[in-house]
Amino acid sequence: MATKDEAQLFIDMVGRLSWETQLHLDERHHHFFINKVVIVVISILLVVLAVINVYYVAILYKDLNGIVSNMESMHTNMRKVSQRMAHITARVAQFERHMTHMDQINAATRAMAALMPNIRGHMDGMVEVMDQMDDEMARMSTGMSQIDQRFRHMTDGVALMRFHVWSISRPMGAMNPFLP
Repeated sequence: MATKDEAQLFIDMVGRLSWETQLHLDERHHHFFINKVVIVVISILLVVLAVINVYYVAILYKDLNGIVSNMESMHTNMRKVSQRMAHITARVAQFERHMTHMDQINAATRAMAALMPNIRGHMDGMVEVMDQMDDEMARMSTGMSQIDQRFRHMTDGVALMRFHVWSISRPMGAMNPFLP
């Protein structure tokens, strides 16, 4: 009987071992399934993120092209303003040259003041005003020259900014054929 008990014990042990092995295999298959699901979900998320990144790169490329276009427009307008300022400066210089004739007017006014003592006080006031106008026109001419110079500096700065933005957008242009 001892052999029957031993045989039964052995059969029970093999049965339990078989049952636990099957349980272990079922758990392993279950965990493999969970891992596959997690990998697929992460892969889908990565694909979605990649599509969003490509979309943002395309938008950035378009925005940088718009910025470069605006910079070129601003540079063109600054050059036009600079040319107009040069024209205004030339006009002020021409006006200042005309103001040199004020000395002749001043001399004639003094002669009139000598001939007409009644209006001498008024004429002296006019002479002073003419001298002040001459001084102010000289200052205005200097100021216009300085404004013209500053506009040239601003135009150069805009040209430099346009070049830098163009340099930034160039690599984006190389990526554009790959973008949707």
